[in-house]
Amino acid sequence: MIFSSGVIKESSISQGKKMRSYICFLLLFLASRVSFVTCGSFPTSEVWALTTFKEAIYEDPHLVLSNWNALDANPCEWTGITCNQDRQHVIKINISGSSLKGFLAPELGQITYLQELTLRDNNLLGIIPKDLGMLKFLKVLDLGMNKLTGPLPPELGNLSSVMKINLQSNGLTGSLPAELGNLKYLQELRLDRNKLKGTVPAASNSAFTAKIRGMYSSRSNLTGLCRSSQLKVVDFSHNFLVGSIPKCLEYLPSTSFQGNCLQEKDVKQRPTPQCVDSDKIRLVGALPSRSHRAPSPKHQPAEDDAKHQKASKPAWLFSLEIVTGIMVGSLFLVALLTAFQRYNSKSAIIIPWKKSGSKKEHVAIYADTELLKDVTKFSRQDLEIACEDFSNIIGSSPDSFVYKGTMRAGPEIAVVSLCTKEEHWTCYLELYFQREVADLARLNHENIGKLLGYCRESTPFTRMLVFEYASNGTLYEHLHYGEESQLSWTRRMRIIIGIARGLKHLHTELDPPFTISELNSSAVYLTEDFSPKLVEFESWKTILARSEKNTGSVGNKGTICLLPNSVEKRHLDIQGNIHAFGILVLEIISGRPTFCKDRGCLIDWAKDHLELPEVMPYILDPELKHFTFDDLKVICEVISLCIHPDVSKRPSMQEISLMLESRIDTLVSVELRSSSLAWAELAISS
Repeated sequence: MIFSSGVIKESSISQGKKMRSYICFLLLFLASRVSFVTCGSFPTSEVWALTTFKEAIYEDPHLVLSNWNALDANPCEWTGITCNQDRQHVIKINISGSSLKGFLAPELGQITYLQELTLRDNNLLGIIPKDLGMLKFLKVLDLGMNKLTGPLPPELGNLSSVMKINLQSNGLTGSLPAELGNLKYLQELRLDRNKLKGTVPAASNSAFTAKIRGMYSSRSNLTGLCRSSQLKVVDFSHNFLVGSIPKCLEYLPSTSFQGNCLQEKDVKQRPTPQCVDSDKIRLVGALPSRSHRAPSPKHQPAEDDAKHQKASKPAWLFSLEIVTGIMVGSLFLVALLTAFQRYNSKSAIIIPWKKSGSKKEHVAIYADTELLKDVTKFSRQDLEIACEDFSNIIGSSPDSFVYKGTMRAGPEIAVVSLCTKEEHWTCYLELYFQREVADLARLNHENIGKLLGYCRESTPFTRMLVFEYASNGTLYEHLHYGEESQLSWTRRMRIIIGIARGLKHLHTELDPPFTISELNSSAVYLTEDFSPKLVEFESWKTILARSEKNTGSVGNKGTICLLPNSVEKRHLDIQGNIHAFGILVLEIISGRPTFCKDRGCLIDWAKDHLELPEVMPYILDPELKHFTFDDLKVICEVISLCIHPDVSKRPSMQEISLMLESRIDTLVSVELRSSSLAWAELAISS
């Protein structure tokens, strides 16, 4: 019985330990699940909005956005991002003085809980998206000292929590939206050093305003800055504002209004010629502004208005106003007729940031003139004539057509035309297109196909690249469809060395470096003397692939694997080029395609022959009647190094080029060697 009791006790203790272990495991599991749910609860819409903003930035010289990884589900550790205490929402974006160049993505308006958006002192272009008006919790909007243009969106009047707006030192145009008066918590408003026109909107105490108040019995229908009772700092200086300073804002220092076209004697204003030049139609001072007394002059009693005009205007000024009115009316009619004709003709117009839902939306896309100022721009008409009405097609892909042409007094050309519809063309695509043109234009080497210029037109929608044409076709055609006897051993060695020199130039002699997106025998064109020229006809794919990450509306899925989020990454696949060069060299000496159904991948087929001298010749093209065994050993060594699985052990193109040029003999006399001599050398070496 004692023994039995001991067994029972030990069994009970063992079961208790197991139960405790199970409970501990269960608690740990539940804790991990809670932690997982907490960490995974960050809104994907906010991450998407931030990565979309990064995609709209096409220059980031200080790499401040380098750790903005779209695959990261939680952006709280990204540069410039601040999250709330629970790390579940982005509440601040503060990236100032970083020389960012690009556009403001409208998707920023979907970061619902954002309280501060500070992108001061950068190089932001384009308009202020109206979508920012959806940020109900935003307290600070600071976009000062950029290059923003266009009008102030009235939707900013929906920022019900905003306390500070700073848009100074931009290129904003148009009038001040009266909806700014809806911002009851606004304390600081800086709009100085822009190109704003019109009057300062302010609620009035005129008879008309009184009538409105009586009609609605509420201030909610009134607009104007006089409603913003919290305003402490306001700066409208150095614009082109006209009229008078509203009485409700007379408490502000006079410097807040200087440098405009106001009718204020005590405040220094612009010279009259500047004000006239800023608006040819408006004659500054001819029409006294009454914006602080009534919303519109036509609501003033007719008698008071007549008395006012008689008392304040001489006859000559009244006549001048009549003439001006006739001119304004005529210009308006001309503009109306022009718009009507454009609507009927359904002309192609590019709409930034989105697909064009309607051809009635007339918005012109931004073109960075500085970026393309040194690149020749061709007209579609000239290219159409040169390419025989675009009938001479020499190549095509799902994304583009390649036409051959001859300019009237110039060289033969190859024109690459993008296949896409205007409604699919976004501002992202336009940015990448302009950047690609600028990048291709800086390539200048005897073994690189030269970009002669580009074509960018709206009617009909056209995006083209114009290259010099290498008249002997592609290397692929010569290797697999042409007379291979033309490609002797020495000629093939020269082609390989020429390609290596071109890649060395792209990788090591350019800053930043450039890489060919799809390096293969179809990307190598040959001149009359069989000199190779690398061409980047597939650049469209990189443009479309990157934009597809933004909109999903353009591009052929799966055509190219490319990391999104940065234009610069387009040029940094150097190791990919080195690996592709090794495969290309193998294709050149073997005459076999890189993949075929019978033998599979060319590299897998040739691996066993690359390191053993006695079997190296078996990988050679059977059409080759002459070759040099020493050259073959160097070539096999280069191939093995380029395709090495360990990237760190691959040599640079500078090292590869030096190895080829110093150890391979490309003299014509080498052609005199017979294949029997080569085989004799093989027998001696073995």
